[in-house]
Amino acid sequence: MIYRYSIDSHTYQFEDLKAVLAKATPARSGDYLAGVAAETYAERMAARMCLAEIPLKTFLEDLIIPYESDEVTRLIVDTHNQQAFAEISHLTVGDFRDWLLTDAVDTATLTRVAPGITPEMAAAVSKLMRNQDLILVAKKCQVITAFRNTIGLPGHISTRLQPNHPTDDPRGIAASIVDGLLYGSGDAVIGINPATDSIPALMDLYFLVDEIINQYQIPTQSCILTHVTNQIQVIEKGAPVDLVFQSIAGTEKANKSFGIDLAVLAEAQSAALSLNRGTVGNNVMYFETGQGSVLSANANFGVDQQTCEARAYAVARHFSPLLSNTVVGFIGPEYLYDGKQIIRAGLEDHFCGKLLGVPLGCDVCYTNHAEADQDDMDTLMTLLANAGLTFIMGIPGADDIMLNYQTTSFHDALYLRKVLGLRAAPEFEKWLKQMHIMDEKGNVQPVTQAHRLLQNMPKHLLNAS
Repeated sequence: MIYRYSIDSHTYQFEDLKAVLAKATPARSGDYLAGVAAETYAERMAARMCLAEIPLKTFLEDLIIPYESDEVTRLIVDTHNQQAFAEISHLTVGDFRDWLLTDAVDTATLTRVAPGITPEMAAAVSKLMRNQDLILVAKKCQVITAFRNTIGLPGHISTRLQPNHPTDDPRGIAASIVDGLLYGSGDAVIGINPATDSIPALMDLYFLVDEIINQYQIPTQSCILTHVTNQIQVIEKGAPVDLVFQSIAGTEKANKSFGIDLAVLAEAQSAALSLNRGTVGNNVMYFETGQGSVLSANANFGVDQQTCEARAYAVARHFSPLLSNTVVGFIGPEYLYDGKQIIRAGLEDHFCGKLLGVPLGCDVCYTNHAEADQDDMDTLMTLLANAGLTFIMGIPGADDIMLNYQTTSFHDALYLRKVLGLRAAPEFEKWLKQMHIMDEKGNVQPVTQAHRLLQNMPKHLLNAS
């Protein structure tokens, strides 16, 4: 179907729905690279005006990637909840934006309609919103999950303690874990990006982190971010696996480039659930996404990168994860050129994920060749925390020596909690106080040699005397 919109005496023509979505997207380098971006500001505004008049029902009829050729599209269509959609089915995209921003639409309302919102609807309405709109609506969305603690409660923000090491040295990893715990980090997950995919080496990492969690009786969960098929193997070999991780994308072809499909994700979820390691919940999956990954795989089919990203959240939603996060600036300036584009993308991703009912965190990050710096990351993480972000990353010094990019530190989480009055997951916060890492007011305590955490340190891991 061809869409048209006239401004003054000029009529802009868009060949199909995905062209309207792409042209309406705020400028970003990835869409220019893909050849789908608006050529002028006027064309972008015409596309937005056109998009505002499109009924939400259209997205159920005019599929941007064919049903027959894409299992993500089939998942979106086949799991769509018509009863939840009925409440908003009469709205256009523009009406939907206005409805979301009204005071009458509260958390209960958004939770109720989430199963009726498709990724394309979420992406479409985000393109009509200012940054403050994305923050305001996302703040009203609450997605609460649980495994050994409770993630996503109002007034809380969690952290992934990320003790990466370029050689997977157990002493280096253990030292980073203890370092992060002393700053109150790690309630979302202690999650390691391994340097190798060797099954014996992965087994060692699982037992290492599990020993530390058990040594200190920490109410948190661990994850080794290797390929999902490796995690199925280590489960079969008896590894203490808490969360199953996988990077996911918004098209079947892109997921195949990751070596996965929906069936293997279902197999992994079933394997993790069979271990029954959760204590307060059974959300066992952890997903990472990021704008640009679909285009990198040459699997975008002319769809803009932000809409492709929103489609990944449909995959995540289907598997009820404990955690999911967008790695917003990780790929590089080819997809998000500078700080402004990274900030906008992070706010879009968080909004779309939460609107769809996904517990979305963000790796607030950038590569060293992007036109961005740590001040941009301070801005984005502050905006996201105000919007109700589920979790951020915690890495020593904000510099990932394993993956070679810049992200957020243990100190950043303390800043957000202090300035915005946010707290860690309640079970984890109770443990921090019991360990005298944090006082009753939430202040992190000075570290001395007599500190309880250091006294009970596994000496064979840290080679301590």
